[in-house]
Amino acid sequence: MIRKLTLSALAAFALSSGAALAAGAAGHVEDFAFSFEGPFGTYDQMQLQRGLKVYTEVCSACHGMKFVPIRTLADPGGPELPEDQVRAYAKALAPVALPDGEERPRESSDHFPHSGLPNAPDLSLMAKARSGFHGPYGLGINQMVNGIGGPEYIASILTGYTGNEKEEAGATFYENKAFPGGWIAMAPPLADGQVEFDDEHSNTAHHMAEDVTAFLMWAAEPKMMARKQAGFTAVIFLTILSVLLYLTNKKLWSGIKGRKHA
Repeated sequence: MIRKLTLSALAAFALSSGAALAAGAAGHVEDFAFSFEGPFGTYDQMQLQRGLKVYTEVCSACHGMKFVPIRTLADPGGPELPEDQVRAYAKALAPVALPDGEERPRESSDHFPHSGLPNAPDLSLMAKARSGFHGPYGLGINQMVNGIGGPEYIASILTGYTGNEKEEAGATFYENKAFPGGWIAMAPPLADGQVEFDDEHSNTAHHMAEDVTAFLMWAAEPKMMARKQAGFTAVIFLTILSVLLYLTNKKLWSGIKGRKHA
């Protein structure tokens, strides 16, 4: 009975999504101001820690992050949790199933658990797999200014529920102004005051959506800060090299270019 209900829900979801895409319906994606955007943007450590807490207490019930090692929670540029807290966090997660059917406590060297539901997508790379800004006719022109918009897409989905819902093919769908087609099978996951933060930061649904989205962006690209630093260093090096080459060229050819022809 449960399997039939799940299949019917998926079928209804596919039909509604397919019809929406065929009709060209697109959701409204809000442009959030994340700290990591731009060539000099960086992750906010406290925001990543809050996002980890939202993911743990809300999202992890259904969605996994099987490609993210737990030990990276202590890496520089990320949440930067102390090693003992990372080990304690790992032990609190679902145990690891062994080939012989036994289980052992999860360790910091393991990855986050898989998704708990078969139709719940893994969130490891979701912030890089989705795009929020496409421009007219889907040409991607807006991405040159706003970026790909994966984080904005996730945050807009989390904050885009209108409160309306409908029954279709034995499944419940929820109206969401950011989701293509306007109806999504996922119930609203966030509510004001749902998670309490240690730093007493605002815990409205909007702020929690921003925090967990920032954490998912870090999970998808944990070395972003190192990549930006390497790129900035390369630009400086190439600029200096270009100046040196220009001066060298000018010095080598000065005697010939300055000579008057008879």
